[in-house]
Amino acid sequence: MERDSSRKPPSRDGRRRRTGSWCWRWRSNPLRRRSDVVEAWIVLGLWGLALVGGVLAGWGVARTVDRTFAERRAEVHTVTARLTEDAADGTPVTAGYDVGLTWATVRWTAADGSVHTGRAKVVPSATAGTPVQVWASRGGRLVGAPASEAESAFEAVAAGVLVGQSTSFVVYGGGLLVRRRLLSRRLAEWDDEWRRVGPQWRDFSGGKG
Repeated sequence: MERDSSRKPPSRDGRRRRTGSWCWRWRSNPLRRRSDVVEAWIVLGLWGLALVGGVLAGWGVARTVDRTFAERRAEVHTVTARLTEDAADGTPVTAGYDVGLTWATVRWTAADGSVHTGRAKVVPSATAGTPVQVWASRGGRLVGAPASEAESAFEAVAAGVLVGQSTSFVVYGGGLLVRRRLLSRRLAEWDDEWRRVGPQWRDFSGGKG
């Protein structure tokens, strides 16, 4: 039994057709217009700019966020303070993650010997004189605990991914608008071409009949 060598494998033929449909704007052919070439370069530049711009924007924001958290950690430190009153006499925390704690006045001595006071969140059962760990700035003001290195890394990555994706979407959206303008122009060119060629087709069809 002889094999029909004129038939090509459908898979190879299918790949050839798909490749040709993707690359037809890059090949010279009678149907290709200048706007097709322009659109091909715009699409190529658009994807490159969206990818590179998104990566650079996300990387820059992630570094900025991480550096901001690092500076925040460098500006504060923990101190051991003591309650100057019973926590039961303080003001209960009514909102946020610290509901159930109480605002109470604490006092601590800084490294230079100066004495500072402030209000910190403590458990309601704490009594006057109880030592508590609090965070203070270099100026001696009580502040909230800074984000840990793990939390900072997570926030930096999240911010970088969000900004990177947003940048890519903005660039891609701008490219879509340009492509839409090119499509409208190409349709107008086809209309003009058909106005010139259409009558010739009608005359040819009528003569043949």
